[in-house]
Order: sequence, then structure tokens, then C-alpha cells
Amino acid sequence: MEMTNAGFLPVTKQDMEERGWEQADFVLVTGDAYVDHPSFGAAIIARVLENDGYKVAVLARPGWADPEDFRRFGRPRLGFLITGGCVDSMVNHYSVMKRRRRKDVYAPGGVAGGRPDRAVIVYANRAREAYKGIPVVIGGLEASLRRFGHYDYWDDRVRRSILLDARADILIYGMGEKSMLEVAAALNDGFDARDVTWVPGTAYRTAEPPADALCLPGFETLSDPAAYAESFKLQYENIESFSAKPLAEAYPNASYVVQNTPQPPLTQTEMDAVYELPYTGVGHPAYRSEGAPPAAEEIKFSLAANRGCFGGCAFCALTAHQGRMVTGRSRDSLLREAKKLTEREDFKGYIHDVGGPTANFRENACAGMAKRGACKEKDCLFPAPCPNLKADHGEFLGTLRALRGLPGVKKVFIRSGIRYDYLMADPAHRAVLREICEHHVSGMLKVAPEHIAPGVLKRMRKPGKTVYDAFAAEYAKANKRLSMNQYLLPYFISSHPGSTLRDAVDLALYLKQSGFAPDQVQDFYPVPGTLATCMYYAGMDPLTGEAVYAAKSAQEKEWQRALLHFAKPENRRRVMEALAAAGREDAMPVLFPPKIGRGPASGRGTKPGHETAPKRGTNPGRETAPTRGTKPGRRGGG
Repeated sequence: MEMTNAGFLPVTKQDMEERGWEQADFVLVTGDAYVDHPSFGAAIIARVLENDGYKVAVLARPGWADPEDFRRFGRPRLGFLITGGCVDSMVNHYSVMKRRRRKDVYAPGGVAGGRPDRAVIVYANRAREAYKGIPVVIGGLEASLRRFGHYDYWDDRVRRSILLDARADILIYGMGEKSMLEVAAALNDGFDARDVTWVPGTAYRTAEPPADALCLPGFETLSDPAAYAESFKLQYENIESFSAKPLAEAYPNASYVVQNTPQPPLTQTEMDAVYELPYTGVGHPAYRSEGAPPAAEEIKFSLAANRGCFGGCAFCALTAHQGRMVTGRSRDSLLREAKKLTEREDFKGYIHDVGGPTANFRENACAGMAKRGACKEKDCLFPAPCPNLKADHGEFLGTLRALRGLPGVKKVFIRSGIRYDYLMADPAHRAVLREICEHHVSGMLKVAPEHIAPGVLKRMRKPGKTVYDAFAAEYAKANKRLSMNQYLLPYFISSHPGSTLRDAVDLALYLKQSGFAPDQVQDFYPVPGTLATCMYYAGMDPLTGEAVYAAKSAQEKEWQRALLHFAKPENRRRVMEALAAAGREDAMPVLFPPKIGRGPASGRGTKPGHETAPKRGTNPGRETAPTRGTKPGRRGGG
């Protein structure tokens, strides 16, 4: 019998029957549409299990009002695997001002409303209702970043581990491939899910923590900001597989949530194998009438080239989810995938992106990282590049050259963003930048200085503005030499912990003097698992103990955002209010110079490297709900 949805994993009982299955081993539940592409974590886990001989059915965007949809395939032999999707469901649903979003880029046609708030908890409980005693394993970004007690911005309180609220047996944190296979093997061997307590990269509930576990402050103490900061610091210091200890968090009724040590990152060979599994590369045909999820269109002709990030930005969840160690796919693997793209009928010759969390990170920051992991006490790039940093773009450029040399490839773009301070640390940075500008920029290059005030950049763990200014000048020179009119698109964050209203005024003046009027600005979003969110809640830097200011009122958030959008006429009243509140009325004639004759009043200049970019409907990877499936929890390169 010919399969109805050939190439995809089963999504209906009929699909299972056409494969000759009487029962699935696992039912994988996801809040996203089923897109069979390795930029979607659910697709990776499903294909990794399939490759190991397991039968996996995919339950995408199920009905959750009752458990009926969870019975679609019958009782799975080994259990349910549950993820909320590529982003936290609360971030997916709500803006930083807690307003309901009108679009879901991971849904068919971008239509919002197809998943519940706190999707992992809801799905896991429906699965339990569908089949009593069924093993439930949760994973993905939403579960990974909520594995211990965590500050929840939407409830404005500390919530307990999602493992408890979901009533799950096992939580897999991080990227999950190795942990999933070990958990699957244990279940297949007949172990009760509650007894699978030894797998690295997992968390579980127990009455007695292991003897070698490091005890975090108990959950009941976490309403105290100092205890919360201490807990975060201990977690932050135990994220590397080389040096981490098991962690235990006590709960009432003499129970603990225990996190085993992290899985080691995939080797290059392992990563190549994962990304070369037989993905179809597209959304399921069931979505044809509704339209493909926008996120699927975004990554259709993109290549995921690396994982992990040693950038260490305070507002980024990658440190907690993927770790600081970097694994890059081999050039041969990327070439094989690119060649398959060229054979598709709808390929027009353009590879839209070759990247990951940060496109120009292709390997670990130094040789020592592969032996002992990332350093606990210092960062690779903050406050300045480490003397041991290996800043070399030779392999990166060589891979791009090989890709653009493939028959049928016209252009290879870098759209996921680059880390400009790492590029500037390369002794050959001028030649590197010239080649990037000549061959790999699609009209604009995205970078993320984020702010210019020294105190704010310190809390962000980002380089000083002089580094960005130097890069912007070099970018302008490279384009001038090439006679190319390409824009630099810098991203900035308003209301980040450490940013006072006066700091926001300084940033507005910098933008005015630079001649750059940003079309979109990222408001700081306190998502679970980040260093910046801990600062926001605790009012201190957990790594140093220093007090940190955080803008929490809706009015100040609006003021800081309006200052960055000072050029918009509708923001003038708010900007003037903000200047008065900050005691910076002196900035008013600079931001709003008096009109002279018929000349423009905006004061927008054309300083090289800071030209105003053309307006775009979206800035992929920068919206508060990320739009790029390749970088869960991350907004683009630094």
C-alpha cells in the first residue's frame, strides 16, 4: 500500500497502519506544527529515535481540552515524549508587556491560538489522563530552562520545577539526543521510568538525593532574592560536563528534584550524523490548505552549521540550554546537505543562512576548552577577549567558499548574525570582513551591540561601544572599497537590568549622533534560565553580589523604549516625559532640533556604518518570540 504521507513519520492512526505498525513505541507531542527539518528539535528527536529502531508517531498541536486527542495512536509501548515547541509557550503567546500575540510563527499559516499556555504542563497532564501509569518524558526549551525553581515573569513569582507541575517521570535538559537514546534504551529494557535516575542530561524526582549531589537552596527559600541568586550561581557554575556536579533542590514533603550532570556535547562526527538523517526538510503536507508555518519558510534553504556559544551574553538562554562549548559540523557534511538543496525544484540558487547561535563560531574558543570545558571564573570575550582565545576565521571562510562553489549555488548568505568582537580579535579581520561583505551579505549585516552605556554593557557581559564603533568603521570601509551599498543593522535592547533612564537617554543621543534610527527595538524579556532574569528578580548580579538596578514599571519600560524610537513622531510626548524624569532636558534640542527653513528636522545623518536600514516586516531572530527555528532561545549573533 502506498503511504499517504510518504517520508514523514506517522501523524494519524492510518499512517501507522500503512507502515504496518500495530503500536508506536513513543508518541512525541509538540506544540509546534510538524516540520521535518533539523532546525526543529522535535524532528531531531523523532529521527534520532527512528534511526535507532524505535517507532515514533508525532502528535503535533493536539487538542488539549480533554485527553481524547492523546489517544489518537493508541497507548504507546514505551511512553509519551513532550515538548512545548521551539520556544517557551509563554514567550510564544505574550509580548514583554504581557499582551497576547496575534501571530505564532511555528503554527500553520502563522495563526495563533493552537497551543495552551504552559504547554508542557498541560500536555503532560492530558497524557496522564489518557493512559494511567504511562511513562512521561518532558524536554525541549520550555522544560530545559524550568528544570529547577525559577522566576516566572508572567506570574511574577518563583514557580517550582516544571517536572513537578507536569507530573513527569523524567526531564531531559539541553539538546537531548544522547540522553533520549539512553532513556529509551532503559525503558525498552523494562525499567520503570521512575527508576531511570542515572542518565546524564536528565532531572528526576526522588526522596533521597545522591551522596555526591550539591544541594541548592531549598525551593521554599527562593522568594528571598539572596537565596535565589545563590541558587542561580551554583547552577551557572555547574553547566559543563567536564566539571559539573549533580544538583539537588529540596521541596516540601521530603522530596528533591535532582539534576544529573550534563551530557558532553556531540562530537563533530555525531553532529554530522544527526543532521544527515532522512529529514524531508519541509512542513507536513497536512498544512497545505492553511499555509506553511512562517518559521519553516524562514529556514527552508538554510544550513545549521554549529551548536553552543562561548559569547556568554547575560540575556541569552543558550548558556543554560546548549552550553558554552561549540561543535561545528564538518565541511563535507554541510556540502552534502547543500547539494541536496540544489536538487530541489523550488531552490533558486540562494542558501539563506549558514549559521547557528552565532555564525562565525565554528569551534571551541581555545584548545583548553576541549580538555576541561569552559572556565568557571572567566568568560572568553568579556570584558575583553581572553589571551588564550583562538580568533581565526580560516575554516569558516573556507567552508563558505566551498558552499558558494557548488554547481547551482548563486549566493550563500549569513543571516543569523556574527559576533563582531570575535571577528575584530582576528588579526586578519579586515580581509575576513571584506570577503564577507563581497560574497555573504544580503543587503544588510546583523550585529548586536545591544547598548552603549558602560554600566549596562557590564551587566550584559558585552564589549564596550568602542569595539562596535571600530567594527562599524571597518564595515563601511570594506563596502566602500567594494563599491557596495550595504547596511549594518545593529540591534539594541531597552530596559535591560543595569539600564537606568539616564542610560537610555545616552543611547538615544548616540543613535541620533550616529544617524541611525532603529525600526525595531528589543525590550528586555525576563525569560527563565538567564543571568539577566536573575538580576531582574534578585536585584543583584549573582556572580559578583553587586546590586543591579532593573526597570520594572510599565511606564519606565515605555519611556526607555520610546527613547530608542525618538525619531517616531508618535513617541515625542513619551520621550519628552522621559527626558524630564531623567533630568536630561538638555538632550531635548539634540533629539528634536528646531526646524530651519524647509530642511529636515529629524537630524538623521549618514555616518558610514550606521546608515538607516530599509524597513522590514520582521527582523528574524530578534522578535521577543524568536522566529528562527535554528536558534531556540536565542535572538541572533552578537
